[in-house]
Amino acid sequence: MKWRGRRRSSNVEDRRGRSGRSRGASGPRMRIPMPRGRAAKGGGGGLVMLLVVLGIAWMMGINPLSLLSGDVSGGSTYSQRPSDNLPMPNAGQDELLDFVAVNLAETEDLWTMVFEQSNLTYVPPKLVLFDGQTSSPCGVASARTGPFYCPADQKIYLDPDFYRQLRDQYGAGGDFAQAYVLAHEVGHHVQQLIGTLPEFNRLRGALAQEEENAYSVRIELQADCYAGIWAKYVGEQNLLERGDIREALNAAEQIGDDTLQIRTQGFAVPKTFSHGTSAQRMEWFSRGYETGNVQACDTIG
Repeated sequence: MKWRGRRRSSNVEDRRGRSGRSRGASGPRMRIPMPRGRAAKGGGGGLVMLLVVLGIAWMMGINPLSLLSGDVSGGSTYSQRPSDNLPMPNAGQDELLDFVAVNLAETEDLWTMVFEQSNLTYVPPKLVLFDGQTSSPCGVASARTGPFYCPADQKIYLDPDFYRQLRDQYGAGGDFAQAYVLAHEVGHHVQQLIGTLPEFNRLRGALAQEEENAYSVRIELQADCYAGIWAKYVGEQNLLERGDIREALNAAEQIGDDTLQIRTQGFAVPKTFSHGTSAQRMEWFSRGYETGNVQACDTIG
């Protein structure tokens, strides 16, 4: 991936070197880690899906799946919170920070354009880099939890050591595989802004375990599809290199629920899946990449 020398996002909070233990942070417990998630179970009913669609439409006043078509009327604006970024080193002094900041900037450019097409304002998430562990309103963030998005503060938490784990433990190396991970978490932020995650969070307490898990799978696959849209945008900017899409698809395959369970316990239990199978994750990333259209990412309805 061609990323060096490009604009870096300022929405990076670098906590590396000062990570500590959480003292019991409170707040919503909803978090969407990758690749691991809290196990839930099987299939949500049609009524739940209808509630999701109606909830999103009510919260935005539009059909959120029309974001790219421009077929919407009216609009809304999300307020920018004061920045709490820590000072960032100069470009070139920290290659890892440069890499994630550039990739975050590319997601900002994409989703700003998408939202503007529907007369909306995109407010980007913050990315928190840490090592060891750190606190978040969604609980303790650590290398063990993997990267996750916390809706309570609209931040993505990432211990860069996960990239080593992705390469060495899951067999999914490459810079574009790493970028895919970040684009997936940004996809959850998009879901937060358009009302998909808040609706899930509202309904999940009333769902049976298997229903909640099936709903979670739909949420995760949509984030994969959004990551595919980002990959198409990167390609249109002439930033892709040979093998990049294969790296992302391989990462999606290696962190599918069935592949992870077979690797760790020798067999898969579909009713416990929370992120989707390897085939599903590859399919939905590919769908976003091939179409570049949010309408193609309707895993909920």
